Amino acid sequence: MDKKHILDDKKKIHFMGIGGSGMCPLAEILKGRGFEITGSDISESDTLERIRSYGIKVYMGQTAENIKDAKPDLLCYTAAIKSDNPELVCAREMGIPTLERSEMLGVVTDKYKRSVAISGTHGKTSTTGMLTQILVGSGKDPSAVIGGKLPYIGGNSTVGKSDIMVCEACEYVDSFLQLHPFIGVILNVDADHLDYFKNLDNIKKSFNKFAHQTSNLIVYNGDDANTEDALEDVKIKKITYGLSMENDYYAMNLQKDGVTQSYDLMYQGEFLTRINLSVPGVHNVYNSLAAITVADYLGVPVDKIAENIEKFTGVHRRFELLGKPKGITVVDDFAHHPTELTSTLKTAMDLGFNHVWAVFQPHTFSRTAMLLDDFAKALKIPDTAIISEILPVRETNTYNIYSRDLGAKVPNSVCLDTFDEITDYIVKNAKEGDLVLTMGGGNVYMCANQIVKALEEK
Repeated sequence: MDKKHILDDKKKIHFMGIGGSGMCPLAEILKGRGFEITGSDISESDTLERIRSYGIKVYMGQTAENIKDAKPDLLCYTAAIKSDNPELVCAREMGIPTLERSEMLGVVTDKYKRSVAISGTHGKTSTTGMLTQILVGSGKDPSAVIGGKLPYIGGNSTVGKSDIMVCEACEYVDSFLQLHPFIGVILNVDADHLDYFKNLDNIKKSFNKFAHQTSNLIVYNGDDANTEDALEDVKIKKITYGLSMENDYYAMNLQKDGVTQSYDLMYQGEFLTRINLSVPGVHNVYNSLAAITVADYLGVPVDKIAENIEKFTGVHRRFELLGKPKGITVVDDFAHHPTELTSTLKTAMDLGFNHVWAVFQPHTFSRTAMLLDDFAKALKIPDTAIISEILPVRETNTYNIYSRDLGAKVPNSVCLDTFDEITDYIVKNAKEGDLVLTMGGGNVYMCANQIVKALEEK
């Protein structure tokens, strides 16, 4: 099956799990390109309401009858869908072609002359959000697929009429190797997803392949040694960014003021403009430099770049302020890898709160076991670390690892299994002027919302 041209003779596409953050943007983009779209999901959400508002039929539950009723020419599914799912089985029995979500993303991005794929172990969603906001705000009219909700566009996707498309390129199970972008961005290369990659060398090899599949330009973090290694033999045009003056684009005279910060944007020794960021942390300086480099290459005037990036206040679950009940600031963040935890917690400790309470939900047994000492080092940064039970995701505990193993390595930490116990503990101990920061790649945001509600009712 020639996947590159699979859409050429198709009219009707069915998306399984259409409410998912990876699926709904693709459904919306293809609807905008004139395809007839249907979808199914197993639970109601705000996203499904938005999807229905476009005239897309959504089936609740996943049954063979849905496929027989919708009669699609093509079915799109996620890697999480099991092979015995009734819709998938029915489609195959009826001879309907099927595409996994990462394959569909590759097919869709190929329809855009100037596609930008943003890869890296950390910072993909924030950087994709920043670049999308700059491009939309400056009238470039891009299409975009973002891994989190961007308040500026009211969701995690936008459908534009230009030849520019921006998307996240996730390295897990080599998903990003389905992409052949015009511009490939590499933010950083770090040891993660070791259940799949096994070691850092294999991760570097994957990023190397991604770079070789990029047709026009690689934009990368010149301060990151692992990225430099991964790109050693890549011959296409490369542009670097970072804090070092050896990079093409770099930041100078960085000043922090609470959650905001600013710097001089330099290009090969020349001052371009002063950049004001409304999000904290040096990691966001790097993310902004990546977004700015691409925006400048795509022809956005520097004054428009500065104006629009200042309006970026973050994406959902990236240092997201949920409330300040009783003078206690509650923030939620997606950080789930030691490098992300370290970056987020250092940022939090610099903001001048009386006491920082870090509530961490470990995400997968494999990651917790393989990076245990690195997690412990990161969780020593806040005043108090509270560790919930490990979220298994797709795994069974063959590693014989528990959150108390992590807690034993972190002085003054507290191990509490449930969100109810954690909420009670915070309500009893947090005081006005404190920061409560929930972190993790799972559903720990529910704990954050619970804490806000309990503090308001106190």
